[in-house]
Amino acid sequence: MKLLKYLLLSCLLAVTGGTFAAAPILNKDYRLVSPSQPTETGNKIEVIEFFYYGCSHCYDLEPYLEKWMSSAPKDVAFRRIPAVFRDDWVPLTKTFYTLEALGEINRLQSAVFEAIHVKQINLNNEQTLLDWMEQHGVDRKKFADAYNSFSINNRADFAKKLTRAYGVEGTPTLVVDGKYLTGPGMTGSHESALQVVNELINKARQERSSKR
Repeated sequence: MKLLKYLLLSCLLAVTGGTFAAAPILNKDYRLVSPSQPTETGNKIEVIEFFYYGCSHCYDLEPYLEKWMSSAPKDVAFRRIPAVFRDDWVPLTKTFYTLEALGEINRLQSAVFEAIHVKQINLNNEQTLLDWMEQHGVDRKKFADAYNSFSINNRADFAKKLTRAYGVEGTPTLVVDGKYLTGPGMTGSHESALQVVNELINKARQERSSKR
């Protein structure tokens, strides 16, 4: 009997990666967004990462997040929003939106993080940023024109408003379906934060189903 129990426990640990999943606790592992915010993903459950390129914790989360995105459920849509707490966060916010506008974000997202956190390149400096973009195959003039455009400046201003509207207090922060906010700072690790996100996706899915 003891051997059977041991084998069952071993199988369970193998399936769960050595950890037991527990239901996330409100105001410990996650909190409510108040008021809840509208989503932009239609019928899909929205997951947002509020991040900042200069944030070392965001850089550390990136490989975990990329792995999570590769196996995210088909009814989930993921998007990033740069958090803006101070004016000196605006240049890297504009960098993100410019890369997104030029269709280069997927190719260079990780490279921007690496440039800042590994190579210690000051991409807050516009000329340094333009040099770096040119070195990475981005048309210098197109990037500069977009970076300094009304549209990109307007998006950076809107990101600042969204940071406040969602009640984001630090980065990285993950928001599920405009209602639930979590992050490694609440759950204790990158892995557990994404586990909580998965649980909150299930919660949002059940809530959506009950309204049909």
